[in-house]
Amino acid sequence: MVVLATKCYVDGDARERALDGLGSLIQNAVGDLDVTYEVGLRDDDFPSVTVEGEDAVAARNLLREEWGAITTDFEAGETYVGTLESWDEDGFVLDAGQAVRIPADEIGLGQGSPEQIRKRFGLVQHLPLEFVWDDSPRLSDDQRDDLYDWTRGTGRVNVNSATRAEVRATVNRAGHAQDIVTVERQGLLEQSVICKEGTDPPGLLASIGKHLPSEILAVVP
Repeated sequence: MVVLATKCYVDGDARERALDGLGSLIQNAVGDLDVTYEVGLRDDDFPSVTVEGEDAVAARNLLREEWGAITTDFEAGETYVGTLESWDEDGFVLDAGQAVRIPADEIGLGQGSPEQIRKRFGLVQHLPLEFVWDDSPRLSDDQRDDLYDWTRGTGRVNVNSATRAEVRATVNRAGHAQDIVTVERQGLLEQSVICKEGTDPPGLLASIGKHLPSEILAVVP
């Protein structure tokens, strides 16, 4: 079984749609392999995927590579994925099956308080983030590089509590289909709308925000 490092924290019909979408994503990832699988949801909102069949090991590895995996055992110096659950003046707290605190001086994303850094880089709650486990856990170098790249691009609008299809439909409904490059999936319910050159991220946020019951943050280059 693989416990995916992303969360399904919405309720009701939204949860059913999210889990249906996850099933489709898993099918796309492992559908060519000789496996059967079953998707479940743990009490902590992390999805679990039970995989059986001749290619089960390969399928589990594919899922871990694409989503990250929740584990009960951390090894010093190894890289894992957790979801951003909270923040305060002392740092970020990630949920990686257990609470992992990233101290403020281990975030490594420049000057400012954790809250200022979170907003500058568009880190919506529940966004999956890669970290290195140690006596003082830190964001991984690859994760820091990816986030810095966000601020060097054409701008982004990051959204939580919505599937990729829902965000794309909202962008289209608001009349901004020609203003974006794509909607990039970060987690099951965390998406990043990549702006085209010349699109104003705060303006896009204001336009689509009224249609989405989400936390939405703009990344301004």
